[in-house]
Amino acid sequence: MNEKLRFSLAITFFMAFFYANGQETVSYTLEDIVARAKAQSPAALRADTRRENLYWRYRLYLSDYNPQLRLSGTVPSYSQQFSSVVQPDGTIAFREVRQNFMDLELGLQQEIATTGGRISVNSSTNRFDNFLAPEGDPRTRWSGVPVNVRLFQPIFAFNQLKWNRKIEPIRYEESKREYAEEMEEISERVTVMFFDFLVAQVNLDIATKNLTNTEEILKIERGRYNIGTTYEDKLLQVELQVLEAKQEVSQARLDMETAALRLKSYIGLNETVNVNLVLPDEIPQFDIDTDLAIDYAFQNRAVAIGFDRQRLEAEREIAMARGQRFQMNLNAEYGYNNAALMWGDIYSNPNTQALVSLGISVPILDWGRNKARMSMAKANQELTIYTIEQEIINFEQEIFTKVRNFLMLKERIEITQTSDDVADKRYEISFKRYQNGNVTITDLAIAQQEKDRNRRAYIQSLRDYWTAYYELRKLTLYDFDNKLLLYNPALEAEPGQ
Repeated sequence: MNEKLRFSLAITFFMAFFYANGQETVSYTLEDIVARAKAQSPAALRADTRRENLYWRYRLYLSDYNPQLRLSGTVPSYSQQFSSVVQPDGTIAFREVRQNFMDLELGLQQEIATTGGRISVNSSTNRFDNFLAPEGDPRTRWSGVPVNVRLFQPIFAFNQLKWNRKIEPIRYEESKREYAEEMEEISERVTVMFFDFLVAQVNLDIATKNLTNTEEILKIERGRYNIGTTYEDKLLQVELQVLEAKQEVSQARLDMETAALRLKSYIGLNETVNVNLVLPDEIPQFDIDTDLAIDYAFQNRAVAIGFDRQRLEAEREIAMARGQRFQMNLNAEYGYNNAALMWGDIYSNPNTQALVSLGISVPILDWGRNKARMSMAKANQELTIYTIEQEIINFEQEIFTKVRNFLMLKERIEITQTSDDVADKRYEISFKRYQNGNVTITDLAIAQQEKDRNRRAYIQSLRDYWTAYYELRKLTLYDFDNKLLLYNPALEAEPGQ
């Protein structure tokens, strides 16, 4: 090996050594991982963004009921062209036109939510400039409305503002509860990833211990073989077990690295940090009443108030269909207007301006169109009611099933934990008896397999329990351990606060 290659290998070795030893190892409990995921994970940040978006949508809805001050107009509208002008004898003369027109209107507008109408107070000014006016004629003319009041009122029409006032607050409340549910869904999802990593970590620990024990057994078998107390086939069997144990260690290490990368990516943790997970041996001691869980679910879940929103939306569709039978609009306007050669003169002794109009549009023969529209809306309402009734039944059954499953998983943890302890103790005894020559390799292998199987069964029972625990929190938005509501409308803060 030349000097250059030797130097390169040395540098590579030292870099790998310092990189491995420079990585920070941090231990996390399940509660730590859940808290970090709800605070810093990309999923939590997306949920916060959606929550803020829905909040501003609600604020936009509220603004529909506040007065709006608007400035509108055309500044300027200049034209220079030849226009056709009909003469008294019917002929057409082409006249050059060079003029400008400007108009501005300032109005304070208020929607009337109870009737669906609109009232406004306005003031406007118009200016007309004729750049080709004959000498002696005024070049500029003014007109304006110092003040007027306008009313637009649909009669027997669908009132969108009235129905929005009923539905939008429920929709916003629904979105806030969905945010709380999404946070608990993050808890449930990261719990699955936590135990994926923990299972891989435990499998690596099992594989490492099995490799150590198998290598110890190989030493014993070689000693016995050397003194002639065992056969070569047994020695070869143990050597094969050592090779298999090494393969299991390599595979377990790869599985753990993959699970660790997935978990760290989800919670937004630096990839260079080594994570060590702490097994949650302590199980919360609390009882869950099924009826109480169902009550909390109906009290807190978004889908529960979503049932009310769906009923209102079905009623709104009927009101919309009824409002399309015929149209009748009342327009009323009262104020003052004037025209003058000077802008200030339009506010001196203005004339009264009044306008009242009632427009109607009534179908005389529509070939059953209105009847079909109303019948379709009523049929959709009935379908919505039946669907909601079935969803309520499914809703209650889901909570009932999840509570019963959770209680069963709690009992299973105690059984699997005891089985894990018994199997581990049995293996220790079998290993000592093997060292004394009282147990065969086959019996020791069986004891090892039972030890590993019961250890994994215990971890799996913990996984199922904690996943069900956070799933139940999501389904009820209630913490049965600390007896706290996970969503409280009175304490809900606006986004950004």
